[in-house]
Amino acid sequence: MAMSSSSFLSTPSLSNSKSTISFASSVSPTPIPSLRRVIFRSSIPSSSHRRVMTVRSKVREIFMPALSSTMTEGKIVSWIKTEGEKLAKGESVVVVESDKADMDVETFYDGYLAAIVVGEGETAPVGAAIGLLAETEAEIAEVKSKAAASKSSSSSPPAVAAAAVVPSPPPATSSPAPAIAQPAPVATVPEGPRRTIATPYAKKLAKQHKVDIESVAGTGPNGRITASDVEAAAGIAPSVTAPPPPPPAAASPATAKATSTTNLPPLLPDSSVVPFTTMQSAVSKNMIESLSVPTFRVGYPVNTDALDALYLKVKPKGVTMTALLAKAAGMALAQHPVVNASCKDGKSFTYNSNVNIAVAVAINGGLITPVLPDADKLDLYSLSRKWKELVEKARSKQLQPHEYNSGTFTLSNLGMFGVDRFDAILPPGQGAIMAVGASKPTVVADKSGFFSVKSQMLVNVTADHRIVYGADLAAFLQTFAKILENPDSLTL
Repeated sequence: MAMSSSSFLSTPSLSNSKSTISFASSVSPTPIPSLRRVIFRSSIPSSSHRRVMTVRSKVREIFMPALSSTMTEGKIVSWIKTEGEKLAKGESVVVVESDKADMDVETFYDGYLAAIVVGEGETAPVGAAIGLLAETEAEIAEVKSKAAASKSSSSSPPAVAAAAVVPSPPPATSSPAPAIAQPAPVATVPEGPRRTIATPYAKKLAKQHKVDIESVAGTGPNGRITASDVEAAAGIAPSVTAPPPPPPAAASPATAKATSTTNLPPLLPDSSVVPFTTMQSAVSKNMIESLSVPTFRVGYPVNTDALDALYLKVKPKGVTMTALLAKAAGMALAQHPVVNASCKDGKSFTYNSNVNIAVAVAINGGLITPVLPDADKLDLYSLSRKWKELVEKARSKQLQPHEYNSGTFTLSNLGMFGVDRFDAILPPGQGAIMAVGASKPTVVADKSGFFSVKSQMLVNVTADHRIVYGADLAAFLQTFAKILENPDSLTL
């Protein structure tokens, strides 16, 4: 069934305990006739077969919503309602897993859940029908039977179409055709001397070697006499080399896939193949996409003695080290806006008006980057409360799309695991990502040559070299280090 342009309009419902998103029906809000004819066409010509299904009710489709800008398909986690159950406008009907979160999908209409088209654990592309709503209870059985018939007919192979490709032989006739029947046209060959067709070079060779060209049998197209035919009749070696053999035909995708599969090493004994989850597929796609971006990396050591002292003071008030680093990065980005810029088409870049720090968080079965909006403007304590809320929603897979896909700069911190340095992969569409290592006691020498032990952490930034240059990144890291080494401004 064709969907109207309003079908993909969704309205997220903000809630602290549950993330929900509503779906619109494929039926236009304007009044329509109650009789709808849905035509299913097979692959054979329309003149031979046509199946018509008439649903004598107003059927509304529940379709797979787009829960993020990168979502192409969704997985049904569970159906909250069962077939035949009455629905009220605003009720949650199904839980859908996107590439980042699980969200409850609400209905915009009253009615009855007549048929579940996509079951739990199955996937469907964005915009595809996953369920059908009937207007009245009396119409449930009819809609369900029609949906089952439609599903069975779409899954059956087009045997009739395949059989129609083979032409049937004409029936044999035992008696001759009547004398008055129109005779079939017969090709006739005109009498007279045969016309000789030869290439100009063949005629020249025939004259040169005194060969009667009328007696030469041509091997070219339509019996054309070629130079090699004349040379063969004259008993001399051909001077024209044979054309090179045609290049081998390109392998079909299926053949290429089979070839690449056979080149893979065999699985080890007792090994198992685990398919990607929806989130893992999204991460894989983004990582492959990031390989097309020319990046470079710059590292910088940061003295953290003053930062560690500040953290001990504000930690009892609920402030995390992630919030401190995000606040410092936001303040530094405000002074170096090119590092906060974005390049998405390879032809231009955008100076973002907001500094939104995305922070990488490991969750069960994947990775997600909740976003701290306006990190340069929020105070440290508000930022910490916001971060705690985002982490809880991320680990319960309840983040709203705008809470994970609006970042302009990404922060990845593995210091809590004791990792001293690492490089992060640049997310597509962002200008830079910062990798923060652990703070460790380090022997350093001052300008006077005296040695001392200070706490230092190494910060590595990966940047898009199309919009950020080495001097830009070095200046940003110097500003970031000064803020952390004199962190009083973080609490203002």
